Amino acid sequence: MSKYEEVQKQLKQEPKVWLVTGVAGFIGSNLLETLLLLNQKVIGLDNFATGHQRNLDEVKSEVSAQQWHNFTFINGDIRNFDDCQQAFTINNLNVDYVLHQAALGSVPRSIADPILTNAANITGFVNMLTAAKDAKVATFVYAASSSTYGDHPALPKVEANIGKPLSPYAVTKYVNELYADVFNKTYGLNATGLRYFNVFGKRQDPDGAYAAVIPKWTAAMIDNQDLFVNGDGETSRDFCFIENAVQANILAATANEQGKNQIYNVALGDRTTLNELFSSLVAALNTNEVSYTKTAIYQEFRAGDVRHSQADISKAKKLIGYQPAYRIQQGINKAMPWYIKFLTKQTKKN
Repeated sequence: MSKYEEVQKQLKQEPKVWLVTGVAGFIGSNLLETLLLLNQKVIGLDNFATGHQRNLDEVKSEVSAQQWHNFTFINGDIRNFDDCQQAFTINNLNVDYVLHQAALGSVPRSIADPILTNAANITGFVNMLTAAKDAKVATFVYAASSSTYGDHPALPKVEANIGKPLSPYAVTKYVNELYADVFNKTYGLNATGLRYFNVFGKRQDPDGAYAAVIPKWTAAMIDNQDLFVNGDGETSRDFCFIENAVQANILAATANEQGKNQIYNVALGDRTTLNELFSSLVAALNTNEVSYTKTAIYQEFRAGDVRHSQADISKAKKLIGYQPAYRIQQGINKAMPWYIKFLTKQTKKN
C-alpha cells in the first residue's frame, strides 16, 4: 500500500475539515471532488475571477448527495480579510487543513497587469496566512510555482537552487514562500509550498487569452483551427497530471513533522517538448475519433518564458511519500474525453 493509499484510508476513518480557496477553479475543484469522495468536510472560498460555477456543478454530479452536503461554499475574495476570516468561522467548523489555491496565474497576465496580480497573490496570500494563523490550523498548504526558479539554468530543478524571477507573477510566488517561512518562524504556522510544474487535466479552462497550453491547443484541434507554437517547439516543460497534484496536496497537508514547513516540487520529473506535446495531443484525439491534420505554425518566443523546465521530485518522494501515478500520455488520454465533451457543449451553446 502506498503512502497516499494509507492516508486516504485514514481520512475515511477519521474525517477532517478542509478549507480550499479557489475552489471553483481548475485545481481547486479537483481537490474538492477528491476530498468529498473521501467523505471529508470542505469549506470552499472563491470569487469566480477565474473559476466557474460549472466546475462546482460538475463536482456535485460526481459525488453523492450526502457527500455534497459536506460542502460549504463562500462567495468571497481573498483580498478582503473579512472574507478570509469568515471561511474559518462559518458553521462553527474548526478547520484542520488549508489548501490555498486562489491566485491569479499566468505570466502574460502579470506582465499586462502587475498591480492586480500583486493584490491577489501577495495581499490575498498574507490575508489567508493571517486568518489561518489566528484559527490555529494544523497545516497551511499553498500553491507555489515552478516560475520561482527564474533564470537558474540547472536541470533538473532542485528546491534549494533558484534564480532571479522573470515575471511579476514569478515575483509574487517567490514572495509567498518568503512570507510562509516568516509566518512559521514568527507565529509557528505550519506552511508548506507546492511548486507546481504545468499541471493539466479536466476542468482546466481552454477559454481566454491566458489559457494553459494543453487545453488551449486541444480546443484549437477539436475546432480544426490553426495552432500556434511559441518559438521553435523545442521549449520543454515538466507536465503534471492533475491527479498527481491532488495527491501532493493531501500528502503535504497530512505530513509528519519532518515533512511540514517545506517547499516541494510537484511534477512528473520528466521533460516534454512542445513538438512532442503536439504529437501526443493529436494521438489522443485520434483515439477518440477526432482528426487533426494541420501542421503547427511557429511564432516568436513569448516574453517571460523560461526555455526548459524539469523538476527533481526526490524531496517530495522522500519526505511525504509522493509517487506520481500518471505520466503525461496517460494523463492526456484520461483528460481527453472530458475536453471533447466540454468543448462540444461549448460549441453547441455558441
